[in-house]
Amino acid sequence: MPASRLRRVAVLVLEGAKPLDVGIPAQVFTTRASMPYEVRLCGAAPGLVSGGDGLSYHVAHGLEALAWADLVFIPGYRFPDREDPPSVVVEALVAAHGRGARLAAISTGAFALAATGLLDGRRATTHWHYTRALAAKHPLVRVDENVLFVDEGSVLTSAGAASGIDLCLHILRGDLGVAASNHAARRLVAAPYRSGGQAQYVPRSVPEPLGERFAATREWALRRLDEPLTLDLLARQAAVSPRTFSRRFVEETGYTPMQWVMRARIDRARELLERSERGVEQIATDVGLGTGANLRSHFQRILGTTPSEYRRTFTRGE
Repeated sequence: MPASRLRRVAVLVLEGAKPLDVGIPAQVFTTRASMPYEVRLCGAAPGLVSGGDGLSYHVAHGLEALAWADLVFIPGYRFPDREDPPSVVVEALVAAHGRGARLAAISTGAFALAATGLLDGRRATTHWHYTRALAAKHPLVRVDENVLFVDEGSVLTSAGAASGIDLCLHILRGDLGVAASNHAARRLVAAPYRSGGQAQYVPRSVPEPLGERFAATREWALRRLDEPLTLDLLARQAAVSPRTFSRRFVEETGYTPMQWVMRARIDRARELLERSERGVEQIATDVGLGTGANLRSHFQRILGTTPSEYRRTFTRGE
């Protein structure tokens, strides 16, 4: 393929960069006969960049690579919520985008991308552990914690490291078509397309409470998920009025009482899918959702996947 048709990819390595996040786009897009890409690793300046997890990187290029690139990857890095990257890096990213380059963040690289202001008013995601921090630090960004990646055209974001593969394959599908993307997936021994979102990988969908006023009531409810649980019943157990219970419960957990109960039921269903051989209908009864159809509907809405897909992913040995 003529050099003029090569697509130029820069991987921006920031201080504390995570090894998998750096390696995924570098490997997926590395120059080979079947792939019309040229890849350059760069940093704020050429030379040694201290990474995360005990690794460092020697990059041959500085920020001039961003002016050269058609596509810029921003791998995740440690402590993204503490401070923004250096202003020269942020300015170089803005300039690259203004020149027409696509900017694609992997995991916590979304924080560096958000620092440019280019995600304001747009959907974005990051690793589930940092979604609340991203929303708090950049309130104009519409953070979606349930997806593996978000494509907003010229700016793209993905969840944890493995979601960087999903994002890269998605970009390949758009650039070169399904056959090329599937070929790359086979080379990586990766799924060409994963169903569901990152919500299924969060340890629990029930959030950590901000207070403990109703801790005993929550524990009481968790032991009775297979029984009918209503707002009035929960409020009676907490010894307050339903109105007071609802208001203070939202303040404490971020969810209404019945939203919390539904997520607790889905979490219990996840445990049963992972650790038992019970059928979907039986699990639905065990967690208080009545029917398999009801369980499937809520499972899809909350986790973005089906019970059967979840079991195939998470059952040990499969």
